[in-house]
Amino acid sequence: MKKYIIGIMLLGVLVVYSLGIRHQQPKITPPTSLAANNTPSSTTSSSGTPPPTNSSSTGATSSTSQNSGGSYKDGSYTGSVGDAYYGNVQVRATISGGKITDVTFLQYPNTHSTSVYINQQAMPYLQQEAIKAQSANVNIISGATYTSQAFIQSLSSALSQA
Repeated sequence: MKKYIIGIMLLGVLVVYSLGIRHQQPKITPPTSLAANNTPSSTTSSSGTPPPTNSSSTGATSSTSQNSGGSYKDGSYTGSVGDAYYGNVQVRATISGGKITDVTFLQYPNTHSTSVYINQQAMPYLQQEAIKAQSANVNIISGATYTSQAFIQSLSSALSQA
């Protein structure tokens, strides 16, 4: 009888412990935009752009996006929705002076705390890389592969309109 009681107690402790670990992840409220809107001066410079590596299969705009200076029409362009497995990704590219000055996330996976945490880390890098590369040819971020691929797809769609 003691064995059963000890077994049930150990099982209870294990369940309580696993629930506690699950809820210890930081609670991050999803932002509406990680980049400052309407402030091109807050973005990184596009000078010294190295050729992108490890691009996804959606590099449809690579030939027009690698032209130097003023290859896009000014305005804001919304890309198509890309499937990131755990949710959708959609971006808006802002073009000023013919260059990408801002990339804003309109949608991204944010229904699970793990998705929020991963995307909170990955999205600023994706935005910076796109502005630096002046194209959708950005490196895929390890640990956020699906989000990176959907970002590339949505940004390619937006830049094809520009």
